[in-house]
Amino acid sequence: MKLTSTNVSEIFEKCLFKAEELVDGKPVVPPTVGQGILRDFGFHPDRITSHKADVSDMLSQLPDSFMKSKGGGMSFLNACMTKEDVQWGEHMSMEQLFALGNALKLVVYPLPKDMWNVLPGGVPYVTIEG
Repeated sequence: MKLTSTNVSEIFEKCLFKAEELVDGKPVVPPTVGQGILRDFGFHPDRITSHKADVSDMLSQLPDSFMKSKGGGMSFLNACMTKEDVQWGEHMSMEQLFALGNALKLVVYPLPKDMWNVLPGGVPYVTIEG
C-alpha cells in the first residue's frame, strides 16, 4: 500500500473503536494501545491486526535511517518524507502511522517519553523493527 496521508488516515479511522462498540464510553473488548507522540490510541484488536501488512508496507517506505537493521532510528521530524524524498504527510498523519505501528509492535521509541524533551524539537526518535 502506498504511503499517503489519506491511506494512513483511512486505516487509522477504521481501526479505532466505533461508538456502538463502547459501553458507558469504554470498549467492550480490551483495546490494542498504540503510543503516539502527543497521545495514545486504543484500537480494536481484530481490525488493527487485519491491517498489519498494510501498515508494515507503508512503514517500509520511510527512509532507511528509521529501520532498526539499517539506520537504527531517526527523529520523528524526518518522517514526513519517503525514502524517495517525496513528502507524504505532516505531523498528524505521521503520529497516526507511528501509533498504528507501535500498537502492532512494528515501531518502538528507544527512549521513554519523559526523556523526549532532551531530543531535538522535543520529539522522539523512532525505530521501525524488522
